[in-house]
Amino acid sequence: MKKQKGHLIKTVKPDSIAEEMGIEPGDRLLEINGETVEDIFDYQYMIEEEYVEVLIAKPSGEEWLLEIDKDYAEDLGVEFENGLMDDYRSCSNKCIFCFIDQMPKGMRETLYFKDDDSRLSFLQGNYITLTNLGERDIRRIIDMKMSPVNISVHAMNPELRVKMLRNKNAGKVLAYLKMLDDGGINMNCQIVLCRGINDGAELDRSMRELAAYPHIHSASIVPAGLTCHRDGLYPLTLFTPEEVGKVIDQVEGFAAECEKNRGEKIFYCGDELYIRAGRELPDGEYYGDYTQIENGVGMITSTKEEYLDALDLCEETPEPEEISMATGVAAYGLIKYLADETMKKFPQIIIHVYKIINHFFGESVTVAGLVTGKDLSEQVSGKPIGQRLLISEHMLRHGGDLFLCGMSIDELSEKLGVPVTPCPDDGYEFFERVIGNIK
Repeated sequence: MKKQKGHLIKTVKPDSIAEEMGIEPGDRLLEINGETVEDIFDYQYMIEEEYVEVLIAKPSGEEWLLEIDKDYAEDLGVEFENGLMDDYRSCSNKCIFCFIDQMPKGMRETLYFKDDDSRLSFLQGNYITLTNLGERDIRRIIDMKMSPVNISVHAMNPELRVKMLRNKNAGKVLAYLKMLDDGGINMNCQIVLCRGINDGAELDRSMRELAAYPHIHSASIVPAGLTCHRDGLYPLTLFTPEEVGKVIDQVEGFAAECEKNRGEKIFYCGDELYIRAGRELPDGEYYGDYTQIENGVGMITSTKEEYLDALDLCEETPEPEEISMATGVAAYGLIKYLADETMKKFPQIIIHVYKIINHFFGESVTVAGLVTGKDLSEQVSGKPIGQRLLISEHMLRHGGDLFLCGMSIDELSEKLGVPVTPCPDDGYEFFERVIGNIK
């Protein structure tokens, strides 16, 4: 089937410019100012001007050229069928630590898609490796001021990066960092740390070279996630708690130097490293504006401090209730502590907290976001649950209602016989979900 030209308009906002001009759902956007619109960034860039000429194709095939006067940066008020207005770019790497390669067979096809799209870095915060980009793409990012860009670096040694990403261009594209930096594009980076590969002296090198770029403002160091489904894959092993402790000292030591020299730490360890090392996490002040919280850096601290603040401020009296919470091994200590503090202040609330061992991906996987409905069902069934079960919203895929194993939240609720409530990381909202009914 021949692909139709243009971008299908899904909805038109009431009282918008588009509605006023007679644009309707089902129409197609063909051109703006005589130029083809490649994707959402082209659209946003082209539509900024106060005067634009928009070419629309009606379902009948009739074309309308609309001359539009508007405020600067004012949108037309349309939403497109494809939010990106283009196909997603799949990953061209075969990283030795890739989590998708470590998933069991037989799961939903969409879960095996590997994206590495610079546009998703800007829109959704995804981290990209730069290997899918050419110099034209970099210039476009600079010209359109698509800032910040989140970049998966892993190693600044070009040869080592080629080895880790198993992509012959992985080392060459490190030159794009300078182009982006010279172009004034802010960058956040991440290093997925693999034992005996990019740690030690290589980590020192990576941090030193990244710190030389003024527009790199943060870099997270997170451990590679290893599942039990690694047959035939690169032989990676877990860090020992003692080794993890040395990594933390290494990163924090260099971060302190950066703070002295540049006024910002730049480098941060993921929460999981502190937990694996058996160390207390830093307080909120340490993380500043929590630039990398979505990458698991400071998330536990932020949730804890916000929750306790909400608990302290609460002057109302909750109704008596028995509830339960279930989380992964990594966050169990935090959730148990918050539950205990809640019950101290409100003895009429009973909270059971369950540590879910990840059998689906393997016991070395400890983050809450990879807990499956299957493991929840098997490990919570038959235990005191109370009136409802609270879980992390990260257990569900992209705001949907499915766990990674394919079980829906409604199925889990039916199996357990109680409502299952997803909770956000925001400590204040989490507290509200816990308290429930207020007198």
